[in-house]
Amino acid sequence: MDDQTQSRIQGEIDATDVVLFMKGTPVFPQCGFSAAVVQVLNHMGVPFKGVNVLDDMAVREGIKEFSNWPTIPQLYVKGEFVGGCDIVREMFETGELSDLLSERGIETEVDA
Repeated sequence: MDDQTQSRIQGEIDATDVVLFMKGTPVFPQCGFSAAVVQVLNHMGVPFKGVNVLDDMAVREGIKEFSNWPTIPQLYVKGEFVGGCDIVREMFETGELSDLLSERGIETEVDA
């Protein structure tokens, strides 16, 4: 990954408390896994920014190297990599996601 791509990814993560690197947009996800994470975040009322990796192949490949995680979507909260679809879904179901967001000062509308 080149420095420009790494800087862009880091900039997205630093600029917003909750960032989801995903295929598509929050309004129009382009894969079921991205849609599932968007659904969880929307259900919880979590404000987040979606970064469409389909718009930039360098970001699409770079985010995998950046996090050392092979799949997309990838969720970041306050600069920390949380996980992909299965991890986010499991954390939501157990209440861990609500706890993590609360610990990081992110308000939610609904507790898990």
